[in-house]
Amino acid sequence: MANLTCVSEFVLLGFGGGSGTRTVLFLVFLALYAATMVGNCGMILLIGVDAHLRTPMYAFLQSLSLLDACYSSTIVPRALADFWAPQGTVSFRGCAAQFFFLSFFGTAEAFLLAAMAYDRFVAICCPLLYSVRVSRQLCARLVLGSYSWGALNAVTQTTMTFTLSFCGPNEVNGFFCDVLPLLSLSCSDTSVNQLVLLGVCGSIIVGTFLVVLASYLCIISAILQIRTAQGRHKAFSTCASHLTGVCLFFGTVFFMYAQPSAQSSMEQSKVVSVFYTVVIPMLNPLIYSLRNSDVRRALSRAKHSLSRSDRAVVS
Repeated sequence: MANLTCVSEFVLLGFGGGSGTRTVLFLVFLALYAATMVGNCGMILLIGVDAHLRTPMYAFLQSLSLLDACYSSTIVPRALADFWAPQGTVSFRGCAAQFFFLSFFGTAEAFLLAAMAYDRFVAICCPLLYSVRVSRQLCARLVLGSYSWGALNAVTQTTMTFTLSFCGPNEVNGFFCDVLPLLSLSCSDTSVNQLVLLGVCGSIIVGTFLVVLASYLCIISAILQIRTAQGRHKAFSTCASHLTGVCLFFGTVFFMYAQPSAQSSMEQSKVVSVFYTVVIPMLNPLIYSLRNSDVRRALSRAKHSLSRSDRAVVS
């Protein structure tokens, strides 16, 4: 990238503190990352091998698990290494690459959550037309569209950010290369970047959230019209997990990127960024699997299959 800059690397300040603090944070991040990878990779594998889960809803969930695993892997392994480094440095191009994939996976997840909300809307409000309206072809197009919008936003944000001039200092107030701390280091005029950040990211977050909100308002209205309490409970349980995951994701991302005051709360934003880059990718498999009877039955079938295989090997 051709920009006028004398900065060849950035220093990630992380969380500070002494060796004891770093050790505790390392263990916490390691445990969360291990749970993230086990949970999301397990969901990907389970959905891939169980024929009962080969439906559009679980294709979306499989894509979500892939995004969460990749999203967390963009941030956490480097953060784990930096806890033990005398100084967490990252090259200019390495920082740009991390920023690109962060934008790519985060944007794609926002669009995918909107697609999943539409899927639940059709399943609950128009169950007889579900197989027609949410076909495998539409599912594939929605997933591909999510990745395409993610790539478009990532290229835009990365190009605009890393063609700015960085003359020093080069200390990023965070544990990964994010847009807000990077803009604060630039010696260029960043007013256009901030407008684009607020406009583009705000439009993506608000737009996808409105799709989710409209879908769930229709879903709640349809559920309330169900006559039996058992029927209402069954219908609501199919979408409650998705609504929980959506609220967690959009709440934290809106705080970070869709409000003008985010620049002035860098330390608070650092704490929130831990939640949406480390905690939420770990929680999503638990949210979607523990409340989902189909997933629990698939896990039971997988356990029985493994048990039969073990007995066959022993015999």
